[in-house]
Formats: sequence, C-alpha cells, structure tokens
Amino acid sequence: MKDDSVLSTIAIQFALMSLLAFGGANAVIPEIHRQVVELGGWMSEREFADLFTISQVAPGPNVMIVTLMGYHVAGFAGALVATVAMCGPTAVLAVFFARTWERFREAPWRIVVQAALVPVSIGLIASSAIIFVRIADHNFTAVAITVTTAAVCYWTRWNPLWLFAVACLVGLTGLV
Repeated sequence: MKDDSVLSTIAIQFALMSLLAFGGANAVIPEIHRQVVELGGWMSEREFADLFTISQVAPGPNVMIVTLMGYHVAGFAGALVATVAMCGPTAVLAVFFARTWERFREAPWRIVVQAALVPVSIGLIASSAIIFVRIADHNFTAVAITVTTAAVCYWTRWNPLWLFAVACLVGLTGLV
C-alpha cells in the first residue's frame, strides 16, 4: 500500500476539486493536471494525456479520469480514494440541496445562479482543452489538426468521431 500521506493528499485534493467541478470532472482537468503533474510530480505530461484519453474513449462517466489518476499514483487504494473523494462530497451536497433547488425552480435567485453557472462551466471546460492543446500540439501539423477539428466541429454537425478517425490516420502516417 502506498504511503498514507499520498492517499491523504489525494483525498483532500480531489474532495476540494469535486466542489468546484461545475460541468463534471472535465471542468477541473487543469487543477488535476496541476496537482498530479506540476505539484506532485506523480506523472509526466504524456502520461496525463494518455490517461485522459483512456478515460474518454472507455465507456462510462467522464469522472473515470480521477480513478485512473488515483490508480497511477497509488494503485488500487489510490483509485478508490480518488473516486470516493471526487464523487462523495458532491453526492452528499446533491442529496441535501436537490429538494430545495427544485422547490425554488421559479425563484429569481435560482434562475440567476443557474444562468451564472453556465459560463463558469464553459470556461472551466475550455481551460481543460487548453491544457491538452499545450500537451499534444508539439508541431505545426498537430496544431493544424487541432484547429481544423475545432473549426469543423463548431461549424458543422459532423460526428467528432469521424474527425478523430481522420486525425488518427494522419498520426499513423507519422506526420504528427
């Protein structure tokens, strides 16, 4: 089993992040990155990007990234601690606030709060995208693929999986 201080750090950091994860676990990717790569030094940029990729392509919730990070850092115990720390606090809050939130669905303050959380969520998720662009875009071809994919996703109704497949083929050619 890993050092208890590592598990304590995982528990505290992910519990705090869970309270800021408006928009899901992907909204706190920059803070997860800061904790596990920059501050903790528990993995490299590449390992972080690889674990994120695995969490996104695997079936299931996007919070799987937390489980993979915990596993990488501290094995099964780390995976369990990270997952419980990320899901526990928000689950408890959801249980306590769900009735109140629903009861005030027409209240002006609720409408304002809900509207204010939309740009916060979008901003947090956009900052996550910036982290991955910085990790993945290491040459002109990679930057061109990222910009083209983002533009096509924004201006068309194409399924992003087709764009990922094309990017994968470009990668297999060795251009990236």
